[in-house]
Amino acid sequence: MKLEKFKTYFIYALGEILLIVVGLLIAWKINNMNETRKNRVVEIKIYKSLSQELDTNLVVLDSAIVEYTRSIQMLQNTINYLGTQPNKLTQDAKSLIVNLNYNKTIVRDEAINSINATNKFEFIESDSLKQLISAYPNELDSFNNQQNKIENIITDRLKPVIEKHISLMEILPQNSYNYQRIKNFGNQSNYPELLVSREYQNSVIDRLLQTKGQLTIAKNLKEKTKTIATKLNQELNRP
Repeated sequence: MKLEKFKTYFIYALGEILLIVVGLLIAWKINNMNETRKNRVVEIKIYKSLSQELDTNLVVLDSAIVEYTRSIQMLQNTINYLGTQPNKLTQDAKSLIVNLNYNKTIVRDEAINSINATNKFEFIESDSLKQLISAYPNELDSFNNQQNKIENIITDRLKPVIEKHISLMEILPQNSYNYQRIKNFGNQSNYPELLVSREYQNSVIDRLLQTKGQLTIAKNLKEKTKTIATKLNQELNRP
């Protein structure tokens, strides 16, 4: 009789324990699902912010590639004028020879840096996307460093040598009485000396080579940006 009661109590106690365990497992599962949903919401916000930044960069890089290609052609044309006699230089040729224009390309990095510098990285599920995002800042640094090289050539080397031989009075209005005196008595530009200057020649060639390098870097950065953008879209559409 006592054995039967013990069995009954044991089965009852075991059932209670099982119910508690099942209840805990269900609660844990629900909590885990809620946590997963919360993480997914954060993950999507991160992806959308980064996607907007990358889309902006793609547009900017397309324009930069066009500009670098045009700049390379202009610099190659400039080199063709080396040694040309001043009487054969047209006004367009002179403008090209002293051209110092350079538009710096601004690529955005706020979202990508925010991910790499904070715990947002933990919310990204895809390992391949994590690798792409962690490597992207180095690509941006390479792009910006190359831009700085070109800017330094223009500012520190080309500009001084051009100002040494070329007078800024050439940009003054041609038919203005106000500037007639300086046009008559001011120091005239000396294009022959500029064109045979080794410093000028080397600076133009260096700018050309660095711009070609920048074009390659820009194309590579564009491809890396497209790769991340495509992967982001896949993750955004993941259930």
